[in-house]
Amino acid sequence: MPPVTRFLLIANVAVFFLQITGVPTIDVFALWPPSSPELNSPGFAPWQLVTYSFLHGGYSHIIFNMFGLYMFGSEVERLFGSKFYLRYYFASVIAAGLTHLLIAGLLGLPPVPIIGASGGIYGLLLAFGVYFPQRTVVLLIPPIPMKARTFVVVFAVVELFFGVTGSASGVAHFAHLGGMLGGWLMIVYRRSRAPSGSR
Repeated sequence: MPPVTRFLLIANVAVFFLQITGVPTIDVFALWPPSSPELNSPGFAPWQLVTYSFLHGGYSHIIFNMFGLYMFGSEVERLFGSKFYLRYYFASVIAAGLTHLLIAGLLGLPPVPIIGASGGIYGLLLAFGVYFPQRTVVLLIPPIPMKARTFVVVFAVVELFFGVTGSASGVAHFAHLGGMLGGWLMIVYRRSRAPSGSR
């Protein structure tokens, strides 16, 4: 496993074990929207745009995210190189957080925090679909094989549907789409700096 992907896996699992042992993490390190003084919430702090991605809400949450990190991150890191890969991952994480804050503010959603590496994982998913479009990917539930490009489009459409309709509450769907947006912007940046013959 490439070094940055390995580091991210270890860091996420280590933080999760701190969570389940009772170390208080949500108030300080989850991503909170800005709140007025009369609302009982810690409020936003800049570091939360990164730290929220290392927190998870349960075993299934971290298992699925870490599986995605291993499955897509390893290939993308080998392609990008560790330095750009690290920047790419956290650009996706930060874009996911900012997108959620923007949408939550526009819709007047309650000041609840978000946690999880999903924004970064969706950014990796986008990169995998862009650079390995013909690879076959199999959904876990149900186990349906499809090309990586189709896989990415399906996930984006599903997230947009759930986000607009609000039919799957408790999940920050627009944050997932924001992670894809951050990844796409980084891909555009990468291609703009590549020699014209290698894009």
